[in-house]
Amino acid sequence: MIQLNRSRANGLAILLSTVAIFGAMLFSSLPSFAAETPTPSPSASNANELLIKGTIKNEGEGVAGISVHITGNGLDAKATSGADGKWQLEVQKAGVYKVEIMLETLPKGVGLRDPETTVREADLTVTNTAAVLFPLGKDTRVIQPLSEQIIVRVFSGLNLGLLLAVAAIGISLIFGTTGLNNFAHGEMITFGALFTWLFYVALGWPLLVSAVLTLILSAAFGWSQDAGLWKPLRKRRLGLNQMMIVSIGFSIVLRYILLIAFGGETKVISGTFQSVQLGPINTTVNSLVSMLVSVITLAGVAWFLTRTRIGKATRAVSDNSSLAAATGIDVERIIRVVWVVAGALTGLAGMLYGLQFQANWLTGFQILLLLFAAVTLGGLGTALGATVGALIIGMVVEVSSLLIPGDLKYAAALIILILVLLVRPQGVLGKKQRIG
Repeated sequence: MIQLNRSRANGLAILLSTVAIFGAMLFSSLPSFAAETPTPSPSASNANELLIKGTIKNEGEGVAGISVHITGNGLDAKATSGADGKWQLEVQKAGVYKVEIMLETLPKGVGLRDPETTVREADLTVTNTAAVLFPLGKDTRVIQPLSEQIIVRVFSGLNLGLLLAVAAIGISLIFGTTGLNNFAHGEMITFGALFTWLFYVALGWPLLVSAVLTLILSAAFGWSQDAGLWKPLRKRRLGLNQMMIVSIGFSIVLRYILLIAFGGETKVISGTFQSVQLGPINTTVNSLVSMLVSVITLAGVAWFLTRTRIGKATRAVSDNSSLAAATGIDVERIIRVVWVVAGALTGLAGMLYGLQFQANWLTGFQILLLLFAAVTLGGLGTALGATVGALIIGMVVEVSSLLIPGDLKYAAALIILILVLLVRPQGVLGKKQRIG
């Protein structure tokens, strides 16, 4: 009970410090960030020690006797999980280490949920603690027929594509109405994932309450960005290239604020995996619910843009803002609505991503390139195009792993993007425009 209360107190402290940091960032000068450095956890015995650690679980229970091999920076050592499945190793130098799980130490009939990932990286260049997780489950180290492998990869591609689509629509709407390529979009996704962890795991609130609060905060975050930064820059008639540079710097600031507030450890939001078998597809309840929510969300956005007055006005501003203003549409009001909607959508995408996988301070940054690829492939400025592009990118990323190493699957998506743009520069659903 004491530990639970302490966890909730720490979670509340993180919430308050993060709100203070974001408020200072948007409405005061940057030097004020230094005053909001979180207080180190009282449980840390030595703030300077460098630790690589993890927890190995199967069906929610810790597994003892699993060995991991850690190498890098002159280190060659092993660690073994205890009765609770936890292991850790103290290292002497900051750097990036490789952690390999020793498959021969796994219990009979138990394997990795991702059999292709036996080696993970532990990055101790910016934090003192790096968490490395190897989720276990039913042994999948079997040779499947090619047809079944294709089915599994197509399902995974659809899942990833839907997640990317929810996040990419926000980029597309912002670009369509303002012309801004917002490189801080990835941090908005991270914002949603980490705040879901804060409310749901750290504070122990119900998932539905945590989800609603996360969406409200994400929408408010989008509103505050436009009110505190982008609208003043538009009034000064700053060029789009300069604003893009500002967004890159803004993304770096946000990224490290999230690191300071939440730490560099990987956050597990999903809890115990509830496995579901659909023919050759081995998935989880979290994944199925996430896909359903994504489909409903995309349908809701389509209805909003085609059936409501604000949605139609948004499309008019995206097509021609000057003409829309001449017909009486309040362009600035529409842009503000777009930022609120984009903030809510990215928060939802971060939440769904965290509930399926894991979350850390780099979650959104790691998939940002895929989001821009999806938007560009589908056609800049079109919400439907962003959805189509995201589904294509998701499929290519997952299905291509049947032919190339998993580490190169993101590169395959970018190659497809280049080939499509060589044939159709405006994207799949984009419109041709005459320049000059």
